[in-house]
Amino acid sequence: MLTYTTYSEAGGVGKSTIGAALLEAHANHGLDVLAIDMDQQNGSLTYLLDVDAPRDDSQADNIVRHLIDRPKGSFEDLIRETEHGFDLIPSHNMLENLEDLLNRAQQMADDLGEGDDFDPYDRLRRVLLESGIPAEYDVIVVDPPATAGPHLYNAVSATRSLVIPVEPTGKGMQSVLGLEELVDGLEDRLEAEIGVLSAVPNGVGRTSDQERYLTEIRDRGYPAPVAIRERSSLFEGCWDQQCPPRHYVEVYRDRQRDHEMETLEKIDRLAAEIEEVSDR
Repeated sequence: MLTYTTYSEAGGVGKSTIGAALLEAHANHGLDVLAIDMDQQNGSLTYLLDVDAPRDDSQADNIVRHLIDRPKGSFEDLIRETEHGFDLIPSHNMLENLEDLLNRAQQMADDLGEGDDFDPYDRLRRVLLESGIPAEYDVIVVDPPATAGPHLYNAVSATRSLVIPVEPTGKGMQSVLGLEELVDGLEDRLEAEIGVLSAVPNGVGRTSDQERYLTEIRDRGYPAPVAIRERSSLFEGCWDQQCPPRHYVEVYRDRQRDHEMETLEKIDRLAAEIEEVSDR
């Protein structure tokens, strides 16, 4: 089974849009795919995919309730079908208070003498395993916010692999260096190896500086089989129409544009490369 977290320390690099594009490609390859939206922001994968979810209903069952052992139903009931061939566990506003809620749940477990069984950064993995979710899917992708914290730690603990959208700029390279330090710390804490399935240079221009940063990304040992050129019109269109890129081009474009079809082919190839790496 293929599992990974889409993550970048830098915001605005197309993390959720590229994530949605990869989900769409995996599903088009005939795989059973589940996405888990751990991003509490309104502009999250749940919004992009136009999935109706009771984000602001504090009484509704949601992923956080399961992470803190206060579910109101089965975990499977959280899963929503999208119209793009894959499933989604949607975001919920309660994710904004995840760290505080996990700390309180851990304190409760400690008071009851059950603290050894409650790791606040390993809750998502435990909940998925106890619900039998991995046996139901070929691919599970977690989309956390672009900040370090319990959302990211749970995502990485559950998937143990990363796909990293990165802007080939000085700021983007700093985010890569910061991520390396973060991964080292997570590996020590989780006592497990965390792999990078792919870096995804996004917004690549034709300047010498950007080509240099692209080379540096690959020289640092990150597999980067494709680089995506500046495609703001395509990606902004996805957010306007709330759908992944291929669906946007096929449904909302009045004609196919060669450069956008080239981008879709690159994303499809990237998805296939990631699937192949997971099989090795």
